[in-house]
Amino acid sequence: MNIILTSIDYILNQSRANSLWPLTFATSCCGIEMMQTVASNNDIARFGSEVFRGSPRQADLLICAGTITHKMAPVLLRLYEQMAEPKYVIAMGACTCGGGMFTETSYSVIKGIDKIIPVDIYLPMCPPKPESLIDAIRKLQKEIGKESVLKRKEFLNKHTQRLTESCGMLTDEINVTKLGVL
Repeated sequence: MNIILTSIDYILNQSRANSLWPLTFATSCCGIEMMQTVASNNDIARFGSEVFRGSPRQADLLICAGTITHKMAPVLLRLYEQMAEPKYVIAMGACTCGGGMFTETSYSVIKGIDKIIPVDIYLPMCPPKPESLIDAIRKLQKEIGKESVLKRKEFLNKHTQRLTESCGMLTDEINVTKLGVL
């Protein structure tokens, strides 16, 4: 029985890994680099990710490209929650990963997207080149190919537990102050 489940897990992981549909979510200059990956020079279609979706219900990969402000955090969380499981996140750019150049001078910038949603791959350049994003997608595909359903649930539960411990109870209500971002 274990062999059959392992084989099914392998087939599902390979099909998931090679058909990632990213959600269009770009807030600043990294978005231009993200758009460049679809152009003919880079052609993200070779990796099964050419269909950028406008609806979170049709996407399974959130490429968060750009600065995330406190005002944008509830929108980002709502989009992430509306995505179907399994869902993956790539944090693209220095501003998304840790606040970037705005960390010291701006009170409105969140210092890391991982304070809001779990991140699978970090891409902390300013701005990252399209080739770097393609490399991050390839790394994510390899991770998806190796994962099991139980490991994915552990990863998500660990992130939720860390958020709960650091800033109180999480509720269904999307409220940035309860997330501990303010």
